Amino acid sequence: MKPKKIPQRMCIACQEMKNKKELIRVVRIPTAEVQVDLSGKKSGRGAYVCLNKLCIEKARKEKRLERVLKEEVPAEIYTQLLELTEVEDAKN
Repeated sequence: MKPKKIPQRMCIACQEMKNKKELIRVVRIPTAEVQVDLSGKKSGRGAYVCLNKLCIEKARKEKRLERVLKEEVPAEIYTQLLELTEVEDAKN
């Protein structure tokens, strides 16, 4: 049997290719609303960021999510992403 291919995506902050499951997807849905997509399957334009506080802060500072999604990203999205990193840190 052929080994199953693991999808790779690039973090918008650190520009590293990682397994899709290691990243969080932020999506602009067709109604021009920005959401955190934990399932990774919502329809719309998506961007991936590491579960890393430094990457999230870099994406916020350099407005990388805004550039990729072509939409203003509310502060609540960054807060939600930072909370997810804290949950991930607590698990490890």
